[in-house]
Amino acid sequence: MNAGLRSGQVAEAAGVNIQTLRYYERRGLLTDPEHSSGGHRLYGEEAVTVLRVIKAAQRLGFTLEEVAELLDASRHRHGRPVPGLQQRAQAKLAEVDVKIADLTTIRATLAAALEAGCDDLTTCSASPCCPIPLTSLAEERRHAGPCC
Repeated sequence: MNAGLRSGQVAEAAGVNIQTLRYYERRGLLTDPEHSSGGHRLYGEEAVTVLRVIKAAQRLGFTLEEVAELLDASRHRHGRPVPGLQQRAQAKLAEVDVKIADLTTIRATLAAALEAGCDDLTTCSASPCCPIPLTSLAEERRHAGPCC
């Protein structure tokens, strides 16, 4: 390879820092780059694409381990669809749905605490009508009017 992108160029084009680039290299997420006669790493344009894919997959909730498995499978498929990608995306969607349900419960509980006028966690939690269930956040309590 006579021409290629140096580490800083790849990192900038992909929107990551050089430490992230090196970390992904060590984790095996990026193929080992060639080196110039001066010892500089030289990457192909595909490295920028791979970095962008990694970051996008992370934003979708995939762990680096999961991303590594998907990248490894796609490298061995030569552009063909990766078996299991649909199942992995479906499983990730189910995880997101659980998180949304949890966050919805948390939001409702906090809104109820605000509506009830809770001002002191210790005092309010001692009240039987406190909307903040300390024993289980998953349990929703309804109350009528301010209690704390």
